[in-house]
Amino acid sequence: MARPITLFSNQWLDLPLDLLASKVNEWGYGGLELSARNPHFNIQEAEEGGEYLDAIIALLAEYELSIPVVSFHQLSQVIGDPIDSRHQSLVSERIWGEGKPQHIRQRAIQELLVGFRFAKELGASTISGFTGSPMWSAITGYPGPTETQWVNALNEFAATWNPILDHAKEIGVCYAFEIHPGQLAFDYYSAERLLDAIHGRPEFGFTIDPSHFLWQGLDPVAFIHRFADRIYHVHLKDTAITLNGRSGLLNSGLPSGDPHRGWQFRCPGRGGVDWEAFIRALNDIQYSGAMSVEFHDRGMDREFGAREAFQFAHRLNFPAPTTNVNKNS
Repeated sequence: MARPITLFSNQWLDLPLDLLASKVNEWGYGGLELSARNPHFNIQEAEEGGEYLDAIIALLAEYELSIPVVSFHQLSQVIGDPIDSRHQSLVSERIWGEGKPQHIRQRAIQELLVGFRFAKELGASTISGFTGSPMWSAITGYPGPTETQWVNALNEFAATWNPILDHAKEIGVCYAFEIHPGQLAFDYYSAERLLDAIHGRPEFGFTIDPSHFLWQGLDPVAFIHRFADRIYHVHLKDTAITLNGRSGLLNSGLPSGDPHRGWQFRCPGRGGVDWEAFIRALNDIQYSGAMSVEFHDRGMDREFGAREAFQFAHRLNFPAPTTNVNKNS
């Protein structure tokens, strides 16, 4: 059975959900990775009861769309980060409150726990998101992190996330943490350390997006094979590396789309990711979950790109063989 191809709604928050749903259906997608942000999914409004969740379910059913995954990327970022003014745009006014970091963190955790239950009611069995990181500025800066700092950060992560994962287990959802720069785990070995910190709890796995691997010089196929039983979700996004001797991999602090950057996100198939190898690796591990297009290409009309991305993903989304047809003659 072919894996469902969905669209990550986070890049489309300027559109109301009903309009996005009609477009997504027209483009050929089978569902959404629903962003838990206004106007697509308002946790506070869901808490108030009424017919809010039923209305979302009915709307997506009208367009024959499912919600296998709900994203809490922004909310979960503040759980582990040293919070400053940059984070205010990531959360609602209710979460930000008076702006005290510890209170923000506590409210974010509580909303994430509530969100697990609502996501399950919407039909999602997977939550995708981040952890944040108290370490990132040390990893990319000077002086570098000490081993003691690493151990303390991982212990803090375990103390914070074990109760969250207890709740996920109780609700019946899993947490697909996205391997990503800016997080506690951003590559192969940091992912191993993160899993070790929580003793390999099955409620915690990974979202893999090969675009974040390419510019770091990492092999997403090696990651898929190493963490075969932990690939809980997949993002489809590409990267083009454009180093010219003046730009670097840290992009000179320039925003996405600036032509002077050393790399740019691209529509799937228009960068350097080896998608054939990527899909074959997913087949190797018998991954059957959703593949979610995360459209982020500053040089392309996004509706054209979303349609093209579905067509590209659909063509590549070939199933693994059901029997061993390569027997020796």
